[in-house]
Amino acid sequence: MQTKLNEVRNKLQAYGQEHLLAFWPSLSDDSREKLLQQIDSIDFDLLQQLSGKAGKKEKPDSIEPISAEKWTEFDKSRQAELEQLGWSLLKQGKAAVLVVAGGQGTRLGHPGPKGTFDIGLPSRKSLFQLQAERLINLSGKAQKNIPWYIMTSPENDAETRSFFAEHHYFGYDENSIYFFEQGVFPAIDDKGKVLLARKDEIVMAPSGNGDCFPALKRNGILDQMKQEGVEWLFYYNVDNAIVRIADPAFIGYAAASGLQSASKVVRKSHARERVGILCMQNGRPAVAEYSDIPEELMLAADDKGQWLFPYANISMHLFHVNFVEKAAAYPMPFHAANKKIRTVDAKGDKVVPEQPNGYKFEKFIFDCFPLMERMALLEVEREDEFAPVKNKEGQDSPDTAREMLYHLHRKWLLAAGVSRELIEHQPVEISPLLSYAGEGLDSEVIRSILASRVV
Repeated sequence: MQTKLNEVRNKLQAYGQEHLLAFWPSLSDDSREKLLQQIDSIDFDLLQQLSGKAGKKEKPDSIEPISAEKWTEFDKSRQAELEQLGWSLLKQGKAAVLVVAGGQGTRLGHPGPKGTFDIGLPSRKSLFQLQAERLINLSGKAQKNIPWYIMTSPENDAETRSFFAEHHYFGYDENSIYFFEQGVFPAIDDKGKVLLARKDEIVMAPSGNGDCFPALKRNGILDQMKQEGVEWLFYYNVDNAIVRIADPAFIGYAAASGLQSASKVVRKSHARERVGILCMQNGRPAVAEYSDIPEELMLAADDKGQWLFPYANISMHLFHVNFVEKAAAYPMPFHAANKKIRTVDAKGDKVVPEQPNGYKFEKFIFDCFPLMERMALLEVEREDEFAPVKNKEGQDSPDTAREMLYHLHRKWLLAAGVSRELIEHQPVEISPLLSYAGEGLDSEVIRSILASRVV
């Protein structure tokens, strides 16, 4: 170990990170080995480059509008044609699902993985259960289990796996669920010093949803997908309470486009909504973060008063497996995020900061978009498909997501012929096992729903 220790000391001195061994004399042999392995895994050249950019605002590229097609403007025959194509691909096992679920529910006041969170529905179903049941519904109709790839983080992997096992995988085929971990990258303070979580452990933060394709490759899942004939991968975030997982219509739309990728978008609720927007940068599709968009572009409109940049990114994408393979080999950039990071002080005592005290680095999935010349955009209705759960209260909270789900399910019942007076302002919940998108609500099912308000 002494030889290894000398090598590590020299490396740390070269990069000004000697403090990582400050508690070495007091560590056990196991702790020393763990710490050396962590230090040895760090790319200090890359870290040094990133620390020089942390906290600095980069000037965004010039952006231009991008076009989208609206689902509700397709005629019925076109909609049916696209849905039929999507169902054909599902039945042939050519579509799979990827959820990025590495986050914790800390901002929601929830102690576990975000996917285990219950938004307060009468059924008390977690986000994971709602999504599993939508897949059960689709798989039953397709007569083919849809592979479900779940990207966790080192922080929540074990707990996520246990949650699924304890709930018997919510009735979904255990052999069709694949867990894999995203990578990690060290966090630094505002002086570029790597932070310690404990005397023997570096703060290693998840490297973001942009690591999903390389992680698929590292874990052998990408090769498995190709061997099993998967052609399309549906990507989404775990915190959308009404996401239409593996939507057959969307799959058909992507396949019919002849392009390598498609994204669902919704119109911004107002010009300054804090969402990323789909656009073109340097002639390539991209997502511009709201914080990078100049005020004049946020408000820019054409001669008819329509916003030039109306399309909000809602993290629902379809990627052809050939593009996934290409993106897995692409060195996507890291972005620095100023965060409150738990660490230890010079004495080894725990520090729980009240203000941001350092930077975590993460990759974003949309940074692979410029690898494409074009991508297909499908505009859908926000109230039908996008109810994010990000904040404990207020906008994008469990309360707003729950009300959106109730509103959606009341809408389904109204379309099925139920009187508005019977369900208006009522907390009506319809199980995904009964209906994926409002279909199958016959008189018997409706009577059951009205009797219990949840089935």
